[in-house]
Amino acid sequence: MKVALLQVNTVIGDLAGNADRMAAGVREAARSRPDLILAPELALTGCPPRDLLLQGGFVERSLAVLEGLAADLRGAPPVIIGFAAQNPSGSGRSLQDAAALLEGGTIREVIGKTYLSPSGALDEGRYFEPAVGTPRVLSLGGRKVGISIGEEIWRIGRSAGDLVRAGADLIVNISASPFVPGKQGLREGGLSRIARDHRIPIATTNLVGGNDSLVFDGRSSVFGTDGTLIARGAAFAEDIVIAYIDRPGPQAIAPDDPAPESEVWRALVLGTRDYVRKTGFEMALLGLSGGIDSSLVAAITARALGPESVFGVLLPSPYTSEESIEDAREVAENLGIRTCILPITPAMEVFDETLAETFAGLPRDATEENIQARIRAVILMALANKFDAILLSTGNRSEAAVGYSTLYGDMAGGLSVIGDLSKGMVYRVSRWLNRERPVIPIRVLEKPPSAELRPGQTDRDTLPPYEILDAILHSYIECSESPADIIAAGYPAETVYRILRMVRLAEFKRRQAAPCIRVTERAFDTDWRMPIAARPWWEEGAGR
Repeated sequence: MKVALLQVNTVIGDLAGNADRMAAGVREAARSRPDLILAPELALTGCPPRDLLLQGGFVERSLAVLEGLAADLRGAPPVIIGFAAQNPSGSGRSLQDAAALLEGGTIREVIGKTYLSPSGALDEGRYFEPAVGTPRVLSLGGRKVGISIGEEIWRIGRSAGDLVRAGADLIVNISASPFVPGKQGLREGGLSRIARDHRIPIATTNLVGGNDSLVFDGRSSVFGTDGTLIARGAAFAEDIVIAYIDRPGPQAIAPDDPAPESEVWRALVLGTRDYVRKTGFEMALLGLSGGIDSSLVAAITARALGPESVFGVLLPSPYTSEESIEDAREVAENLGIRTCILPITPAMEVFDETLAETFAGLPRDATEENIQARIRAVILMALANKFDAILLSTGNRSEAAVGYSTLYGDMAGGLSVIGDLSKGMVYRVSRWLNRERPVIPIRVLEKPPSAELRPGQTDRDTLPPYEILDAILHSYIECSESPADIIAAGYPAETVYRILRMVRLAEFKRRQAAPCIRVTERAFDTDWRMPIAARPWWEEGAGR
């Protein structure tokens, strides 16, 4: 039996466009005469459709488009495609995450998903009711094909074992699994083990593309009965994977680089490209400071959109060093992007004069520093408006966690490209990028990080060394460890409580931040749901 896996980049809400993409993929795949074609989970609606599912008429329209797609594919091989179906039980939520079998010009079968993802990134439980019933096994291409959707293949009730016991001699899985570094190795290892344990081939297709904060990495795959990887689709790119289920040994395995830095780079490039293009922009601009963060964002954006579509703006103040200006220009030259330089000193002087009487007798502090950041934001947004461009924020996850950023200042923008990268990962990806040639100047990688908002300022004036900060944040945010656990691991209590207090106080800032591209399992804008007006339990009795 021959299967074809469609790895498509769909657009959320573009029902007709997604149907056209699927039809084109089916026709292309049909040239290889497969017996069955698989398209990803929720491919018709785009994933995740979120509250579009609650809008009147959206689901009804999607069903009409699905019927039209089935008719359009009359004569094509059977196709299994993910969509949002009405819940036939009449109880619970009105919708199900489902798979439709299109064959002979009609929707022959609808199979509902029995296990909903616990991931906050997809929030399936808000919209869908789990399906009930026995495992679904269909006769297709002379095989008994067990159908699973997403995480079902790992779960009791619709797991591989349940499908095998129901008579399946092939398992197919349609998925929309968001990217996280290292996840593909776990994915392939688990599916290989399931195939080997049950002596059954498995074919799974995964969505690809950036949709809002989420990136789907593709890498659709097929495994033989001995657990051997037979085929794998491209990473972070559209693809059509063709494989013979019963032919042993590798057939069509796209090359891949599992290094975390490589994965993160490709995810950010794809996420940036799709976010900018799918929101209708042709050009992006950003402030170029000569620091590591803006340098990496510029490199990502130039690769994503092409250097001709990126505009870097240098906004020096009296505290900006000549070295930073040189570094910013060198980055732009290395990338081939356009730049301009607009000093903010005149605007700073106007603000000083305007506020002089009101601020008389008060020392200069973070207020004046924040004014600089907000002047820059005003100029950048003016340029974005005038040239119909999207402004990209250049802050990282470490800064966002502790509020080391200015609301309505350097946080301004329509997308935070590296907002889910720790400062340490920013350096790691930048060094990886420089492995062949120095895209980011060596001096940028070596100089102490600084916002350059006052003479001689460095990040160390306010924060602990980033390797300590990142370790504490990782333990608290991604591992959900208590302060006592973190302190027990060897970190100074005073530092731990100070950092966690900064995390709490910055919550209101993060609520107003631009969306960021998710590359961790607990990104702030998709997976972190902390209250703002609250006092954490661990502050009681801590004297802080």
